[in-house]
Amino acid sequence: MRSIRFLSIGTLILWGLGNAFPSLGQTPCQCFVKGDVLDRETRQPIPGATLLIKETGRGTTAGPDGKYRIDNLCEGTYTLVARIIGYKEIEQRVVLEHHADEAQAEMLLSEEVQHLQNVNVTAQKTDAMSSQAVVALEGRALDQTRGLTLGDALRNLTGVTTLQTGASVVKPVIHGMHSNRVLILNNGIRQEGQQWGSEHGPEIDPFVASRVLLIKGAAGVRYGSDAIGGVILVEPAVLPTAGGIHGQVNLAGFSNGQQGVASVQVEGTFGGAVVVDSLPTPTARFGWRVQGTAKRAGNLRTPTYYLDNTGVSELNGSAALTYRTTNWQSDVFYSRFSSTIGIFSGSHIGSLTDLQQVLTSGEPLIKSGFSYAIGRPNQQITHDLLKWQTSYKPHPGVDWNLTLARQSDDRMEYDLHVPRNDSLAALNRPELRFQLTTYTADLVRSHRGGGNRSGSVGVSGLFQYNIMSGRPLIPNFQNYTLGTFWIEKLRVGSWEYEAGLRIDWRRMQIFRYVGSGSRRVLEEPVFLFASPSGTIGATHYHNDHWTTRFNIGTAWRAPNISELFSDGVHHGAAAYEQGDDQLRPETNYSLNLTTEWHTARVQAEVGVFYNYIRNYIYLKPQPEPILTVRGAFPFFKYTQTDAIYTGLDATVDVLLGTRWNWTTKPSYLYVQDVRTDQAIVMIPPNRWENTLRFALGRTQPGVAQPSVAQPGTFRSGRWRDTYLSVGNLLVARQNRVPANSDFAPPPPAYSLWTASVGGTWAFSDKQHIDVSLTATNLFDVQYRDYLNRFRYYANDIGRNIALRVKWGF
Repeated sequence: MRSIRFLSIGTLILWGLGNAFPSLGQTPCQCFVKGDVLDRETRQPIPGATLLIKETGRGTTAGPDGKYRIDNLCEGTYTLVARIIGYKEIEQRVVLEHHADEAQAEMLLSEEVQHLQNVNVTAQKTDAMSSQAVVALEGRALDQTRGLTLGDALRNLTGVTTLQTGASVVKPVIHGMHSNRVLILNNGIRQEGQQWGSEHGPEIDPFVASRVLLIKGAAGVRYGSDAIGGVILVEPAVLPTAGGIHGQVNLAGFSNGQQGVASVQVEGTFGGAVVVDSLPTPTARFGWRVQGTAKRAGNLRTPTYYLDNTGVSELNGSAALTYRTTNWQSDVFYSRFSSTIGIFSGSHIGSLTDLQQVLTSGEPLIKSGFSYAIGRPNQQITHDLLKWQTSYKPHPGVDWNLTLARQSDDRMEYDLHVPRNDSLAALNRPELRFQLTTYTADLVRSHRGGGNRSGSVGVSGLFQYNIMSGRPLIPNFQNYTLGTFWIEKLRVGSWEYEAGLRIDWRRMQIFRYVGSGSRRVLEEPVFLFASPSGTIGATHYHNDHWTTRFNIGTAWRAPNISELFSDGVHHGAAAYEQGDDQLRPETNYSLNLTTEWHTARVQAEVGVFYNYIRNYIYLKPQPEPILTVRGAFPFFKYTQTDAIYTGLDATVDVLLGTRWNWTTKPSYLYVQDVRTDQAIVMIPPNRWENTLRFALGRTQPGVAQPSVAQPGTFRSGRWRDTYLSVGNLLVARQNRVPANSDFAPPPPAYSLWTASVGGTWAFSDKQHIDVSLTATNLFDVQYRDYLNRFRYYANDIGRNIALRVKWGF
């Protein structure tokens, strides 16, 4: 509470100073830019499009008639960005001078054929239904997460928390839901790995992405079954259409764990020019990109001790090639993610007595110093993705997309103890190995007609098989999935309506041996699941500043292989887990309401959600730990009930004066077991994040300064876009837990401070270096997060100072 009062008082003081001294010696910022956002083909207005001044971050939303206006801009040259889901993002240079006061900028958007199509498992061109809340992590906000895992990067978005297994394995949690309830699309392909494990993080290199989109709420109609909690779209930048070779180099260093990360990306074009439908200028016939990332980290440190065996080693790469003609485009993409992750050795305990001692004292039995060595226990993961997509546009308003992909996920897990057989082969043989291979195919027809109607219809299929070796945990299986969908949108005045329907069928066949000796037999049971998904939504553009979105729908999820058949020690999670083959599919009924308000000084978004999940499946702690031949472990069973998930997210950004910005992000979540009328374990506690930012400079490379006589001329050798920010995260104690339902009580509330400073040094209009220095857990606070599976054994990590350098060329 003291930190809350301190932040509130500081904010009021700064707000008063900003209002009292609005200019701070600067020329009053009285310029503005206005205009229309139109469909390039139909010339119809596009309500709801987002307009953003790239250099300042200030923006607005186009009104029902497609008109927009951004006020209180300083004299100078800016980059105006226009974007909306379903269209290609465009940028336009705008010059503002005080003697003119205003600038007109008409933004003509083209249907997104070559990029947004590629981020959808069903190969449709839109990311989400317009009545759903979509949040983007891109630009400088994304750059500030470079070097972190995908889960850690997404934690900056409102409504997203993380499920951790130690500090090395992080999974995104959307409105309290994670793992198989959250779909991740990697370059348009449904990411298929062993995501059922709490310590099985997404096998994705975040450096591949130029932006990450988060769709909050059920999206089963768009993306198929399992999308109960939401969808995460990891989107690479569109391949270049013209120009020479260019790219970027990213370097990051972290004090905690002495981690170093390097990533290089190079791209270019070749071949003769071709006129492509929906693009305003001729483009190169071929575009290409190659990318690679290397990461190395050692033991992480809490404020008082090191966490033994928590190092990470990672080597990733990707390549992409596109071929374009007038009506056709074909893309090939390949990526490999390869990682070795140390599992905190203090989570593997030999006896019930030692386990109880750790739970009581809160201190790990095993402590060590710093080391880059990764010993046992550890995980070694390799994930390969090969994708081929072809799109055909026979005439304006209609396009066909065919997407084929193959994924292989090879996960090897090594126990703490070395096998008794000390042969080299035995030492290198993992105690658990999962080899999952997945094939997907999607065919979609999208249409847009008359400027008021649009929609898509398609079919998708999936086949996968899993081969497991080592000691028993889950059986081998084959999975066949077939789905078909239809979505239609209609725009009438200031309203936009949409409806969708999807049906999915799934057939899972299990292969497992039961019994022992002469009675050991192979069982091959078959599980059949089928269910529809549906959604109805509406968006109302009240005026140029206010938009409201409403969506009601249903989605479903079949129980996964772990929930049905787990039976044994899962060393990566440091737990004994037991499934139930009588579990039934989950069915989710959801309602989402979001309202957005944008003015020159205030940008706000508030969303409320309600989910009723019938036959909700979760991992329930048992009353007592279990002792096995491999040690003592907490004991969990998969069980089923009916649950309610409801809550509120909000993001409010306020411009205080001309250089100060205050951003506040409260999140509230309430989850209840309907059958027993009590709370459910492992639900994120409520939180409130506040950030205060001071802009020291406002321009980016290639942008003229107000003092330059001729706008557009470039002045190198000086800092631009410099800033200083301070943030605070308050996380409450999770008091809503069933009595005697866990092995340790929820940890107390905690407050973490973050400070950051950065800017851009420009060499030319095409070359620049972005530099930032960020300190998290600034005051080295000792704390434990309720959603960290290793909170039973140790504290979370302490202060971490990160230096990031990005060279664009």
